[in-house]
Amino acid sequence: MTESTRVTPWALIIGSSSGFGEATSLELARSALNIFGVHFDRRSALAHVNEVVEKIRASGRDVLFFNINAADAEKRAGALDQMQEHWKQKGGDHVVKAFLHSVAFGSLQPYLAESGEGEVTQAQIEMTLDVMGSNLVYWVQELMRRKMIRSGGRVYAMTSAGGHSVIPNYGAVSAAKAVLESHIRQLAFELMPHGITANAIQAGVTITPGSSKIPGIEKLAEFARMRNPGGRLTTPQDVASAIAALMDDRTHWMTGNVIRVDGGEDIVT
Repeated sequence: MTESTRVTPWALIIGSSSGFGEATSLELARSALNIFGVHFDRRSALAHVNEVVEKIRASGRDVLFFNINAADAEKRAGALDQMQEHWKQKGGDHVVKAFLHSVAFGSLQPYLAESGEGEVTQAQIEMTLDVMGSNLVYWVQELMRRKMIRSGGRVYAMTSAGGHSVIPNYGAVSAAKAVLESHIRQLAFELMPHGITANAIQAGVTITPGSSKIPGIEKLAEFARMRNPGGRLTTPQDVASAIAALMDDRTHWMTGNVIRVDGGEDIVT
């Protein structure tokens, strides 16, 4: 393959500034992928975001981050326009080799409360399902329309045991995870003729900025630590390493799965 025909691979990470998205951005950069990152952070968090960007650059990779609401259709289109313009300016052939949807933004209100105060609302449920579930589909649709992802591409989405089991105050998020897993199955079916796989990654209980907002997370984490055959909690790096390994071309026939990366946590009752 000549220099003029070499394809430059990229990863597009939705939720790139912390938790699983941050760890995967760094790991895939070490695996020779350039990084597009999408995150939604307040000014107080931007110093850390800049640290992540500099670490990616230090690994010798190109990187471009966008601080936008990933669920906003206009912002999504604008970011993708800028990504394609960046490719045009760089010259040559570019492709999104890996797409990861790792968004932790939803309601953690209970379904029922004695007075009705504090119950999750219709608007909160719909927002949670959209942002943490269906948003995945809209990004993949855009990538396909723009031909930014093609044969050999990988689509991943972060799910959890909450997609099939009950966790206090996790109802709306649990529903979103179930929706996400269903979308992954449908995407796997429709993407396979294009040579693109789609899998959900089910992490074990992990302490991240997102999970830290779950009421009672300390108790949940302690219980997970006690029952995990590995004797510890899952880390973002555990997940990032697994995703990097799954990028191998030899996994081209693995699609439509919910892949546990949890040290065996979910098999223990």
